Amino acid sequence: MNKLIPIALLTLVSSAALAAPKPCEELRAEIEAKIQANGVASYTLEVVSNDEAKDPNMVVGSCDGGTKKIIYQRNN
Repeated sequence: MNKLIPIALLTLVSSAALAAPKPCEELRAEIEAKIQANGVASYTLEVVSNDEAKDPNMVVGSCDGGTKKIIYQRNN
């Protein structure tokens, strides 16, 4: 029983580290790289608060622990 407690704690800590929220600018840069790799020339990525994200179809990411959204809009 005493051997299981440290193993359980280690598992809990490692799973929390894997699920750590990403900063918005880091996630925005990753999304931007994927968009550019797909050949999209004219687009806008914007970081907004959850309240400002009106159209769920435009949301391409969530960051800062779910407090902000990244909005994508393709420009013509």
